[in-house]
Amino acid sequence: MMLSTQKIDVGLAHDKQPSRIDACRLISLWNITDERGSLAVIEAAKDIPFEVRRVYYLYDFTGLRRGGHAHRSLQQLFIAVAGSFDVILDDGRRKKAVRLTNANEGLYVCPMIWREIVNPGPGSVCLVLASTHYDEKDYFRSYEQFVAAL
Repeated sequence: MMLSTQKIDVGLAHDKQPSRIDACRLISLWNITDERGSLAVIEAAKDIPFEVRRVYYLYDFTGLRRGGHAHRSLQQLFIAVAGSFDVILDDGRRKKAVRLTNANEGLYVCPMIWREIVNPGPGSVCLVLASTHYDEKDYFRSYEQFVAAL
C-alpha cells in the first residue's frame, strides 16, 4: 500500500485547538483474497460511520481537478477502485493531502472540510459513498463563504 500524506499549515500554526482534519481518516476495508481475486466489503454504520444514501463515481478525469467545495453535513468515503489520485483536505486552518492507491481502503471525510481531488493517474476511478441524497443547499461552492461559516 502506497500512502502519501502531507500536512500544510495555513496560518494558525500555533493554535492548540484540534483540527477538523483530524476526524478525516483512512479506513481499511474488509478484504477477502483467494485464487479467484479480491473482494472488498463495506457495511454502512459498521465499517463506516454513516448510512449510505448515495453512491457515485468519477472517471475519465485525468489531469483535471474535481471537487473544490465543502459540505455542511454530508459525510463521504472516497475509494480509488482503479488507479490513484490525491484528495486535498482543508478545514480553513490546516491542509492535508492523502494519496489513495488501494481499492481496499477508503478516506472518510467529515462535514465542513473543503476537498479537491487532484493528480489522477490514467484510468483512475473514484468511488464515493455519501451519507445523504444530493442537496445543493448543503454545499459551499465558494472557499470564502466556507471559511466565513467556520
